Amino acid sequence: MVQPAAQAWTTTLSGGSAEGEASRDRRVAVVDIGSNSIRLVVFEGIKRVPTPVFNEKVICGLGRELDSSGRLSEAAVEMALLNLERFARLVRGMGIGEVTQLATAAARDAENGKAFIAEVERCTGFPVRLLSGEEEATIAGHGLLSGFPEAEGVMGDLGGGSLELVRLGGGKILDWATLTLGPLRHARRGAAAAEAEIERQLDGVPWLKQARGLDFYAVGGAWRAICRILMDQDKYPLHVIQGYSLPSRQVDPMMRLLAGQSRRSLSQIPSLSRRRIGGVPYAARLLRMVARRLESKSVIWSSYGLREGFLHVRLDEAERDRDPLLAAARELGRKDGRFEGYSDALVRWTAGLFPDESAEQARLREAAAHLADLSWRQHPDFRARQGLWRILYFPFAGIDHPGRAFLAYAVYCRYGGGAKDPEAEIALQLLGSKAKRRARVLGLAMRLAFALAAGVPTLLENTTLALEDERLRLKLPSDGSVPPGTAVERRFLALLDAAEREGEIVGG
Repeated sequence: MVQPAAQAWTTTLSGGSAEGEASRDRRVAVVDIGSNSIRLVVFEGIKRVPTPVFNEKVICGLGRELDSSGRLSEAAVEMALLNLERFARLVRGMGIGEVTQLATAAARDAENGKAFIAEVERCTGFPVRLLSGEEEATIAGHGLLSGFPEAEGVMGDLGGGSLELVRLGGGKILDWATLTLGPLRHARRGAAAAEAEIERQLDGVPWLKQARGLDFYAVGGAWRAICRILMDQDKYPLHVIQGYSLPSRQVDPMMRLLAGQSRRSLSQIPSLSRRRIGGVPYAARLLRMVARRLESKSVIWSSYGLREGFLHVRLDEAERDRDPLLAAARELGRKDGRFEGYSDALVRWTAGLFPDESAEQARLREAAAHLADLSWRQHPDFRARQGLWRILYFPFAGIDHPGRAFLAYAVYCRYGGGAKDPEAEIALQLLGSKAKRRARVLGLAMRLAFALAAGVPTLLENTTLALEDERLRLKLPSDGSVPPGTAVERRFLALLDAAEREGEIVGG
């Protein structure tokens, strides 16, 4: 089914425009009442990249008995109500002006679902929005697009009670399906019975054949747990789920292995929560079967889903179309930088250093410029390290892990970090030799710029840095307004060394 117009979803889900209900900088709370867990997330505002300021999850297992009894588990209902009431008290204590509670598959399908929702509304004092399968799939798809605007392929959002599949292309939701394939419904079945049911339900989604050979985007707690296992198994250097990816040919044998593990074996995995152990073999089997059915090129994990999607659909079209990486980098630079307007001047100034860069390389350079003054408040001995770690683990969207490593290493070098320092090893392991060199050259150019103009945009714009006849020339104004000096000369020589070029300072 084709997604309705974004404005229709905004009106339906929020009752009005985002700007009419909450300003961009006013905190909002979203409570996700799922089949396996309930979660409260408080976001700093309704904006292109909403940053969580509070995030708490409780695994209740509301849908644990749904397949056998048709009802929500009474013990789980009691636990959920206790914690949802706590969530309500917390958001009131925080002074949150807007609170949205979303209920999904378990409450939708259970005989006592409506009674449970009524009790939630009574004990919290906030209304509950019971999402249809179409709404759940569409909002989750928007969440994926908020983190991967150029996604081409299929998103699978695996909750405790259902699997939402969404076909994506051209920045849009093209088709959707909601299937009753959650781990709480099928994890206790034998392997043969579970696989037969998975095949039967996938057979009922005719549009899957149109997405063959593209990427598969994995969303949901069970698949995030598997992602952590994969990272540990591979000794992967960067434990960030958003943007972690593997070719399907590598995922397939690991999923086969996980699907056959006993509870005892899985309990030996340090990164796996005990409450996730029971569902991991089934979730692994499901991921393997979906990826094989789609002949997926790669499996890419996303930490963006329903909650982020709920905010994303409320943005106006212009805001949704903003590049999420550049939006976040600009905002972070604005909050933590010292010099208004300087990062834009730095973007223009460094362009002459890379005359043949691709569009993606230019995008990363621009993001790095916005982040270049990130660590100025830190002790000088730790600025490089703090900048590196902050960028590696900041909740950026619209960037893969090598891109994240590029930004982190460039800012590390901007603060004087050495090319072979061991603390930069996490970033360096994710970069090829050309990207390492490029990041170091960019970082040292930004370091030179700060010495040259002291963060004053107009001073920087009175100079140029450019490759001319294979030589790197730094041109200073003849009126002496931007004078050379020992620090400038030293940093220029360091840049020449990293760029493996000859050059000179002209004018001044």
